[in-house]
Amino acid sequence: MFVRLNSVSPVPIYRQILDQIRYQIAGRVLKPGDRLPSVRELAKQLAANQNTILKVYDQLAAEGLIERKQGDGTFVGKPGPTLKRSERKKRLRETLSLAAVQAHLFEIDRPDVHELLDAEMEGIQKGGQASDTGRSE
Repeated sequence: MFVRLNSVSPVPIYRQILDQIRYQIAGRVLKPGDRLPSVRELAKQLAANQNTILKVYDQLAAEGLIERKQGDGTFVGKPGPTLKRSERKKRLRETLSLAAVQAHLFEIDRPDVHELLDAEMEGIQKGGQASDTGRSE
């Protein structure tokens, strides 16, 4: 597992770690059964607070993305959503709402927003993030 933190980003450290682990699970970089570093190990690797890592792992466990096995470690969970479809749609709507506000503020029109979303989803399905492909305008 590789996580890169950007200390000058306005995105909180907690969210950076959470999102990167989610991307790696969605893109199958991290596969079901893969062992994750312990809270202490990851905190040391990232020079982050252990409580921050614990919060990330708690959130991922609540989403069913990881499993904790007492005395054995933390592992990527088996595929398949554990949340009801309505809850998943609600969470996605919240994320898309933020993206829509940003698109409006940046004056990016709907076709471009749809193109960006399609590219991101395609990148994840291919095992990476489309935003890592070096596109620029």
